[in-house]
Amino acid sequence: MRTISRRTAVIGAAALTVALAVTGCSKASTGGSSSDTGTSGGGGSSNLNVVFIPKNLGNPYFDASDAGGKAAVGELGGKYSQVGPQTASPDAQVQYINTAAQQHASAIVISANDPKAIGDALTQAKQGGTKVVTFDSDTDPQYRDVFVNQASPDGIAKAQVDGIAKQIGDSGEIAILSAAANATNQNAWIALMKKDLAADHPNIKLVDTVYGNDDDQTSFDKTAALLQTHPNLKGIISPTTVGIAAAARYLSTSDKKGKVALTGLGTPNQMKEYVKDGTVKEFYLWNPTDLGYLAAFTAAALVDGTITGKEGDTFKAGRLGEYKVGANGEVLLGDPTAFNSSNIDKFNF
Repeated sequence: MRTISRRTAVIGAAALTVALAVTGCSKASTGGSSSDTGTSGGGGSSNLNVVFIPKNLGNPYFDASDAGGKAAVGELGGKYSQVGPQTASPDAQVQYINTAAQQHASAIVISANDPKAIGDALTQAKQGGTKVVTFDSDTDPQYRDVFVNQASPDGIAKAQVDGIAKQIGDSGEIAILSAAANATNQNAWIALMKKDLAADHPNIKLVDTVYGNDDDQTSFDKTAALLQTHPNLKGIISPTTVGIAAAARYLSTSDKKGKVALTGLGTPNQMKEYVKDGTVKEFYLWNPTDLGYLAAFTAAALVDGTITGKEGDTFKAGRLGEYKVGANGEVLLGDPTAFNSSNIDKFNF
């Protein structure tokens, strides 16, 4: 796994310091008192300052989710910034959390690379008055205020298992190409996939799970290795947008195209060519732009006091409407969408 260089880390932290310098006061900016604007739980404020920290930069999935976050913060009249590591390693996000907290950001919105490794940094940020929203991939609950989940873990796992089962005739060997071994969301989905396979698909055998670390070339190489190691492989599930695109790129030019099914989680723009050339029949995802948008409105609602993260709290999330905080401080975006040749041209993200 590649690690972020010291020079890159210093530059990234410095950039965040500059971006947040205007908010360097004695405590986190609160965004002012709430007012009924009809677009959020509270009114917009130029004092609202939200820092998005994705798992890694240069990832098309997070480019889309962060675009949604930026749009939402803009609607609220606040300040937005995005910073993060180049690689999705467990503790690579710590320095960015620390810098945001030191500069008294109103809120940090983060997709966690590890459920525990960033816990101390987030705890310190919360103690300083910064609200913490996790999205896409959660930490242990004590380290954040609210988790904005893209879809229920059961729904995401079942969609992918049912998809691969349909494509391979509900029988044969499959493998999973995941992201990082410590990724909370990936591991939760994989555990549920295994459970679903055992209960409802006894003729499908999961022969391997490998990790591409959300790196294109690593995922490409892992795909090649899977096909060499398991010559009878009939399908691959890749529950990561980087992984599925890299696997599709490999399969599209190999003699396994059309013979080994591929599904998982991907974005329409990156997968369109592979659907149209027959490499991929169907894959799944929620709208990551909506996910980032909802996460930003959740952060604003925490900052202005509309919600606290308690079960039953409600708030308005702009064009997405009203949402309710569920058990364990979780807000659910909705169900995953199936993308295939019949609808892929209707989406642009």
